[in-house]
Amino acid sequence: MSMSWKARRRWSILILVVGLPVYILVAWVVMSLIPRPPILVELLIYAALGIVWALPFKAIFKGVGKADPDAAPEDAPR
Repeated sequence: MSMSWKARRRWSILILVVGLPVYILVAWVVMSLIPRPPILVELLIYAALGIVWALPFKAIFKGVGKADPDAAPEDAPR
């Protein structure tokens, strides 16, 4: 069963407002616990962490930026 557009939109906002900052803090703490790697390796790690967080949520974010597909068209005559 797939989620409605409204539900996906609400979940995506929650993920971006709450989940992403928590993920950033966790990544920051984990990176501070390991010895500092060379700058290019560190840059690659942060780039990978920046991509990896969104992969599980791909289905939720898909199409959220577009208009509601279930809504009635605004230009339709009544």
